Amino acid sequence: MNTSMRTIAAALLCIAPLCVPSTASAATGDGWEWLVAPYGWAASIGTDLQTTTPPSESSSDTSFRNVVDKLDGAFQIHIEGQGDRFGLFTDFTFIGISDTRDHPRFDIESDLDARLFEFAGVWNPGEGRYRGLDLFAGLRYIDVDFSSQLEPANPIFPTIRLDAGESFSDFMLGGRYTFALAERWSLTLRGDGSFGDTDGTWNASTVVQYRTGNGAWAFGYRYLDAEFEAGGHRTNLTMSGPEIGYAFRF
Repeated sequence: MNTSMRTIAAALLCIAPLCVPSTASAATGDGWEWLVAPYGWAASIGTDLQTTTPPSESSSDTSFRNVVDKLDGAFQIHIEGQGDRFGLFTDFTFIGISDTRDHPRFDIESDLDARLFEFAGVWNPGEGRYRGLDLFAGLRYIDVDFSSQLEPANPIFPTIRLDAGESFSDFMLGGRYTFALAERWSLTLRGDGSFGDTDGTWNASTVVQYRTGNGAWAFGYRYLDAEFEAGGHRTNLTMSGPEIGYAFRF
């Protein structure tokens, strides 16, 4: 994987869920309430890449517009259920990107498919559903399939193709707090961290929700910092930008 493609790949791997937990009313009663929330995150990306063979360091900042230019497809969804004290959520992200670079003696085509899955249990210690403090713990799993093809300009030389795949599993622990601002408006602050196959991933967000008859709009801002090692390369990644989603309530 060339350095620029690895940088973009590392960034997209670490996309985590939009925090849309407080979209339902803070009701207490029998049964669970469920949320299904498609969402998007317009993140700009900064990376610090260190390689061991050969030893080198590089940094880059990529705007959201440049990331979109390389995007083949994306799908992101958050699903959550809540009872009076306990709940759970799951989040799935798929990102497909491609990049083509032309050089005087060869061309390189690269493709990456990345899937991120999260599952966590939620505990509310006192104030009720989607209100006050929630604590959560669970699993963050990342799976990557990468292919790269080098096409020499001279037809005498053969085409070289590389196919690789890697996965990372982390234990995730975090919390969020929801403030009721008005009858239809609320604010959620969230922070979490995960450790395991990665060297640490930290995530924080601020999301404002406007409740409608069947769900809620969510608008916010998110910052993520991740560090991991793959293929002898250590990457420190930061992602930040606005996010938007709509949560359907059942």
